[in-house]
Amino acid sequence: MQPTLIFATGNRNKVAEIQHAIGDIIKVISLEEAGIHQDIPEPYDTLEENASIKSQTIFRLTGKSCFSEDTGLEVDALNGEPGVRSARYAGEDANHAANVKKLLENMEGKENRLARFRTVISLIWEGKEYKFEGICEGEIIHEPRGSKGFGYDPVFIPKGADKTFAQMNMEEKNRYSHRKKAALQLVTFLQQMKK
Repeated sequence: MQPTLIFATGNRNKVAEIQHAIGDIIKVISLEEAGIHQDIPEPYDTLEENASIKSQTIFRLTGKSCFSEDTGLEVDALNGEPGVRSARYAGEDANHAANVKKLLENMEGKENRLARFRTVISLIWEGKEYKFEGICEGEIIHEPRGSKGFGYDPVFIPKGADKTFAQMNMEEKNRYSHRKKAALQLVTFLQQMKK
């Protein structure tokens, strides 16, 4: 029987991306699919701490192996903003479009467009925590392009590419993806554990 891992997120896009990266060795299920309907706070100032508190909370609730991730867009010209506040950059209830709009407004007149997406995964496997990190370097363009993906994808071009994440299909995105890089480390670890 295929083992399942609870992914501490309600974001279906993230579940799909991680499942695509992991393949079929383990079935990834969302909080909703695991029957968990509570919001998990992300009170900390680092991706590492927020990822950790999410996985520890789910493990406490279920006693089952689980993982969480926290991802931030770090822009050099904005001293690493939006960073840990990427999802709430334009306010607590902001949507993706509002966050992108605020980012572009803050980038007006800035010549340095370098940025990176950074993902930290916290896995609790049989009661012990392990962490994995993936980074995708790139740059922020001046206006959104593309309709795929989510978040800041329409304004981020990964290094070595000529289109934004929002213009790429999942296969193309996974060639560069920070989430894919972190997920591959997670997969390698799980494969070793399952031997």
